[in-house]
Amino acid sequence: MKTALLQISSSDDPAENLAMVRTMMAEAAAQGARWVLTPEVTNCLSTSTTRQREVLQHEEDDITLAGLRAQAAELGIWLLIGSLGIKTHDADGRFANRSFMIGPQGQIVARYDKIHMFDVQVTETETFRESANYRPGNRAVLAETDFGKVGMTVCYDLRFPHLYAALAQAGARIMTVPAAFSPVTGAAHWEPLLRARAIETGCWVLAPAQTGEHKLSRGKPRRTHGHSLVVAPWGEVLIDAGTDPGIHFFEMDDKPVTEARRRVPSLTHVRAFDGP
Repeated sequence: MKTALLQISSSDDPAENLAMVRTMMAEAAAQGARWVLTPEVTNCLSTSTTRQREVLQHEEDDITLAGLRAQAAELGIWLLIGSLGIKTHDADGRFANRSFMIGPQGQIVARYDKIHMFDVQVTETETFRESANYRPGNRAVLAETDFGKVGMTVCYDLRFPHLYAALAQAGARIMTVPAAFSPVTGAAHWEPLLRARAIETGCWVLAPAQTGEHKLSRGKPRRTHGHSLVVAPWGEVLIDAGTDPGIHFFEMDDKPVTEARRRVPSLTHVRAFDGP
């Protein structure tokens, strides 16, 4: 199945980002893609809480979700919206970082709220507190598609292998890891962690990423790592998208999953243990 990863550089203007992604989706479909994947925070990458409160919307009103669902239906393709910043009705006013699997009739097949919040200090000058504005999800999600079961994750989830093990044991044969990775942690950890998750689970790992310097109307400047990756179930990197925005195609089928798990059936060797 021809699949396309979109590597983009979202601004903090959802309408601008929607137009960009719709154009890229149409191009990907015209070249034969049946499944298109976008990165984390496709609709708005922002470092300003006030800007987020101005432009983010509830799911039922979100222009990006509506526009991309309509585009998927028009093109007759599957779409993973890596994630959208979505307003919630939570009393504390925090947003959800929500990933959507969209079917070829434009229907929402599955939604997943990012579980692990990126609360870190990666350098003396670069600190992230995702939980200040986003509330964590509490449920792992498998999306049922006509090409297999997909384990949905987002960005910082990548550092928690038990999530991927649970998804694989529940039937996932593909893992999605849309991201807006920091350049510092990306250079050190992005590829080895993605390869490890593929090797541990015998799954395809598909990681569409934000990249470059983001155009922001306010707030601190923000750069992301890029290097969208496709990792095969045996751990080979089939695509490294570098740092330029663009569309990256590959052919995906289920045979490498079956073969990797036949050679090293570690998912069947999991044992309970006591301690420490």
